[in-house]
Amino acid sequence: MIAQTQIHTIARQMLEKHGLQAIAQAAQNAVACESKGEVEEAREWRHVEDAMKMMRGPHQS
Repeated sequence: MIAQTQIHTIARQMLEKHGLQAIAQAAQNAVACESKGEVEEAREWRHVEDAMKMMRGPHQS
């Protein structure tokens, strides 16, 4: 299991490199892992996805 600080580091780096598309990429990675039965890795990708969503802040209307 990846430490929470590592999750946030990965999330920040992905956002810096890929922008908001990184959130979709993390979700796709989670789905791919789930389809292969890699439950723990999928859970980690979901954590990364959630961390990125928190970093981007609330939606603006």
